[in-house]
Amino acid sequence: MYRTVEDFVNDWDHAANGTIAVLESLTDDKLNQAIVEGHSTLGWLGWHLATSPVFFAGLVGVEIDAGETKNATPEKANEIVQTYKKVATAVKVQVEKTLTNEKLEEHVNAMGGSVARGALLRTLIDHQTHHRGQMTVLLRQAGLRVPGVMGPTKEEQ
Repeated sequence: MYRTVEDFVNDWDHAANGTIAVLESLTDDKLNQAIVEGHSTLGWLGWHLATSPVFFAGLVGVEIDAGETKNATPEKANEIVQTYKKVATAVKVQVEKTLTNEKLEEHVNAMGGSVARGALLRTLIDHQTHHRGQMTVLLRQAGLRVPGVMGPTKEEQ
């Protein structure tokens, strides 16, 4: 749980940069890559990462104007990357503008119960890390570059 806005923003910057590195590995022709048919694709996961911060921000009382993020998964990898960059920047700016350290301790109704805003922001980053990990497996399966986000990849060693 985050107790200071500064701590969240520092973690968010690091997490967002890692997610951008993963998203920038996407190519248009591999957006339909899934571990097996019927599972989440690289495109769906990328779009989910680009749009889900808007949902989490709303839960903590932060408005993000990200344009149309409820559309279907784009067919162009660059659209996913650009949307994520816009949303990630907006999250940082609006959290700094809207929340205070005291507000992070306040509870809001979310996820079926009462949750501190700081805990929801931690969940946002954990959620992003989870899906980013799924994407790295699919990137390798698709024969695409896997960036070293949490340390060097085999190819980078």
